[in-house]
Amino acid sequence: MGCCDAPGLMPIEEAMPIILKNTPVVTETETLAIEDAIGRVLAHDVSSPLNVPPFDNSAMDGYAVRIADLNRSLTMPLVGKSFAGAPFNNEWPTDSCVRIMTGAQIPEGCDAVIMQEDVTADGESITFNVELGSVKPQQHIRPTGDDIKTGQLALEKGTRLSARDLPMLASLGVATVDVFRKPIVAVFSTGDELKPVGTELQAGEIYDSNRYGMRPLFDKFGCEVIDLGIIPDNEELLHQAFEKAKSVADVVVTSGGVSVGEADYTKDILEQQGEISFWKLAIKPGKPFAFGSLGDALFCGLPGNPVSAFVTSYVLVQPLIAKLSGESQWKEAPSISAISKSAFKKRPGRADYQRAIFSVNQDGQLEVESTGNQSSGAFRSMSLANCFAILERERGHVEIGETVQIQPFSSVMY
Repeated sequence: MGCCDAPGLMPIEEAMPIILKNTPVVTETETLAIEDAIGRVLAHDVSSPLNVPPFDNSAMDGYAVRIADLNRSLTMPLVGKSFAGAPFNNEWPTDSCVRIMTGAQIPEGCDAVIMQEDVTADGESITFNVELGSVKPQQHIRPTGDDIKTGQLALEKGTRLSARDLPMLASLGVATVDVFRKPIVAVFSTGDELKPVGTELQAGEIYDSNRYGMRPLFDKFGCEVIDLGIIPDNEELLHQAFEKAKSVADVVVTSGGVSVGEADYTKDILEQQGEISFWKLAIKPGKPFAFGSLGDALFCGLPGNPVSAFVTSYVLVQPLIAKLSGESQWKEAPSISAISKSAFKKRPGRADYQRAIFSVNQDGQLEVESTGNQSSGAFRSMSLANCFAILERERGHVEIGETVQIQPFSSVMY
């Protein structure tokens, strides 16, 4: 048996397909004004109802000409102007030109625009400082539908709308979109030792920090979060919390109670009320991660240690939420190679997500160094980090100068 085949420790690459296979996509939809749809996931394809641009327009400030006229004379009179929103609609005599601004509609018959830097103006007499035959048909003209054509697919179903998408929808005249409803995530922390921030700690107590990492992560991922607070290590209270959570949520996410301590009831209650697909992964930090179902809700039991809870939320729960939301284009942040500036301690057996800081040195080379303390309870090292150094299951210690794979934090962590 290899180091990675320890009983009960499932590799992430085996766990993730199980999670996604058992995760449905929400089916309910709602219609929103585009200004309210940022971060939401499209429930239907959006095709363009018009051409963009809707007319041939100038790509430059300059002069609209007919090449045939230009080939007869490089000096001609100015007979009018075409501005954005105020096109030239007058009769256009032969052997004359029209002043035109960027974005303005091309006058009928125009087949080129000469930019103003290539022109000498003497009152209403315009001389073009170009060589005969050098002006090409459609020069500096943006044709109708150059960006997108009527009926062309603009955005696919399953797209999570970003600040880049909304202006594009507005340019098409699309005022509303159909989106999937927000997934509902119920979260709570478990443990007698946990106390709310703002209260005074007694002997043996610590502040509950995990929900302050989970909730914004899910908020920024477009979920409706129901925060059930802190549940003590009391079997009856935990039963009640689970019953309430599974009745209102698509996903129940807890932290704590999935280890092997005498007061870790979460796993036991899950076995009574639901079903466990797996428990304990070959990941560090975050080995005691449980996944299963509670009635119609999914369940993710995160470890109680703050860094473990955050890492498993980011690595394992985030893809689940993406699929549940209907997002079809979600991809894990890419891993890239970097040279280690510091040693990384590691034992073979589990994939290790170590907190690290990447930078670019004066030679343009990507480097990475540890944030220091990698204890699963040391959250300051997460706050200092801007990436994970992902060390493979079978890998041991990493020395200075070795190549490691890093994963810069995605925008949901900022």
